[in-house]
Amino acid sequence: MSWKDVNDAINQTIGGMMNLFFPRKCPFCGAITGKQLLCDSCRRDLPWCDEERTVGSLRVTAPLYYEDGVRKAVHDLKFRSMTGGLDCFGQLMAQCAAERYSGEFDAVTWVPVSHKRLKKRGFDQSRLLAASLCVDWHVMPLETLEKTVDNPPQSGIDDGDERRANVLGVYRVVNADAFAGKRLLLIDDVCTTGATLSECARVLKSAGAADVVALTLSMVRDGR
Repeated sequence: MSWKDVNDAINQTIGGMMNLFFPRKCPFCGAITGKQLLCDSCRRDLPWCDEERTVGSLRVTAPLYYEDGVRKAVHDLKFRSMTGGLDCFGQLMAQCAAERYSGEFDAVTWVPVSHKRLKKRGFDQSRLLAASLCVDWHVMPLETLEKTVDNPPQSGIDDGDERRANVLGVYRVVNADAFAGKRLLLIDDVCTTGATLSECARVLKSAGAADVVALTLSMVRDGR
């Protein structure tokens, strides 16, 4: 038996033990799924989103609506550091991107959190989503933006004009030469009014991006 065979056998044994003591669970309902990323019930009953929205000149889509178990899963990721569902989220978003934006982007990037929020939370959920989405494509997401202002959370603002004003000027470009002339897929966790995504796309295009389309894990159904 070669060392590769031994190593594969060890990995299979460890994987089996992990599945025994820490079985995979559906990130939306908590049901044990075995080898599946998503349980059969959620695969059937989740609020699947089949629409593409336009915010200004930016096209935005998502695999799911921000409701019920989806809202809980997003909150678990952002506020409870529950990252176990990332492989499921990434697969859903990658499939959505392939279906709706096939051939329309050259690189993947994300909407960053502020340095203050990153320090407090310990991670950037949109960066993790972008990285998870890219796994099956064997590419790395491209860092293009930095959030320089720790503005109030958009979730606490209902008025659309106030949301747009709240994000104006809070992002700046990182390494513009790396994405000059490229078409970018911009990733975030939730689209409510699209104000944040639209501002990021504006900054990226002003810095030389050929085009930007946006993909989120979820979006508010009525856009408000």
